[in-house]
Parts: sequence; C-alpha cells; structure tokens
Amino acid sequence: MIVLLEAGRRMGRKKYLIDPEGYEKGHGTIDGAVFGLLGLLIAFTFSGAASRFEGRRELVTQEANAIGTAYLRVDLLPSSAQPEMRELFRRYVDSRISIFENPKDAAGIKNNYALSASLQNDIWKHAVSACQAQDGAVDACKLLLPALNEMIDITTTRIMATRNHPPMVIYLLMAMMCLLSALLAGYGLAGNKSIRHVHMVTFAFIMAVVFYVIFDLEYPRMGLIKVSNADLVLKELRESM
Repeated sequence: MIVLLEAGRRMGRKKYLIDPEGYEKGHGTIDGAVFGLLGLLIAFTFSGAASRFEGRRELVTQEANAIGTAYLRVDLLPSSAQPEMRELFRRYVDSRISIFENPKDAAGIKNNYALSASLQNDIWKHAVSACQAQDGAVDACKLLLPALNEMIDITTTRIMATRNHPPMVIYLLMAMMCLLSALLAGYGLAGNKSIRHVHMVTFAFIMAVVFYVIFDLEYPRMGLIKVSNADLVLKELRESM
C-alpha cells in the first residue's frame, strides 16, 4: 500500500504539472465511490467475523453445560454402572480439552477427535446397557439419553463453527480494494506541494491492522485474539468431576 501510495502520488504529480486546473476535476466522484465500497466491505466483514467469534465462545459454554447436565444425570443410573460411566466422562472431557489446546498440531487434533468420538460411542453404549438392565429405571433413562444426545450433537456444531468462514474471494476483493484505494489516495495527494509521509504510512498501517484483526477474529486460536479463554469453562468442569 505504501508503494502504491507513492506511485499514485507520482502519477498525479505528472498530471498536475501538465494541467493544474484539470487535475482537480472528475476524480473526486470515483474516489468517493471506491472508498465508500471499501468501507462497506470492511464493515460487513468485520461485523461477520466478530459475530462468529462470539458464537464460537458461546458454543464452548453450551458444550460445558451439556456435558455437565449429562454427568449429573449419571446419578439416575444403577449404582453399579455409575463408576465406569463417570470415568468415561472424565476421559471424554480430557479429550475435548486436548483438541483445542494446540491448534497448530494437526495430527494431535485428528487423534483427539477420533478419541472423543470413540468415547462418545462408549458412553452411549454403557448408558443404553444400564438402561436395559433389570434394575434400570425407565424414567431415569428418559432424562439421561436426551442429555447424552445433546452432548454429542454439540460437538458437530462446534466443528462446523470452526469451518464457517466467508469465501476467500471476499478477502481477495477487500485486499484489492485496499491497494486500489492506496493508489487513488496517493494520486489525490499530488496537488500538495509538501507531502507528509507520516500520513501515507499511517493510512497503510491502519488498513493493514484492520485487515489483520478481521483475520484474527476469523481464526481465533491462531493469532493474538484468543477464544481459548472460554475453554476455562471445560477445565473447571473437569476439575469438578
């Protein structure tokens, strides 16, 4: 953007020296339209990224609530089935926490996803088996099984939330608009006899920071903005088990 600001300024300076009066005419409307479109793109993209960021944090709380509810309802099972179920729940929560602890470890994430899916299957089978036992309470199972189902379903919702991003063409368009705006902004500065380069650098810096923040909100486990603070809810739940 700094390079294009300077290139635009030099292009405009040549035009200004040739035709000072004609230099000021015509390009203001085009500049306004381009900058206005850039502002809309940034506003909508930033708003969407912030909304998805909050949604991902909320899903962590929902999962913790679902697991906690299902864990409490284990008390409704026959006493002989409870110890094994509780141990499965502890291992399950450990696997869910491990999935998001190191987002750059793709192999580890894949293994923990497989482990959590396996533990879900084990928990479900043990719950059904306990419900079908002679000393099992039918009414208790009507409370436990829906809670387990919700606990399992929320994992799919969280997976899809991590994959939910705008099409890459949106970011490419926004980047192209930033560069074009820099060129036009530099062209508009050509009429000034003394150029304050601090303004050019500030303009490019602010646009780059905004672009970075939008990306950071979209991928909140990879940069400076973290959604990992919400994982404390799961860790606190694990400590209470």
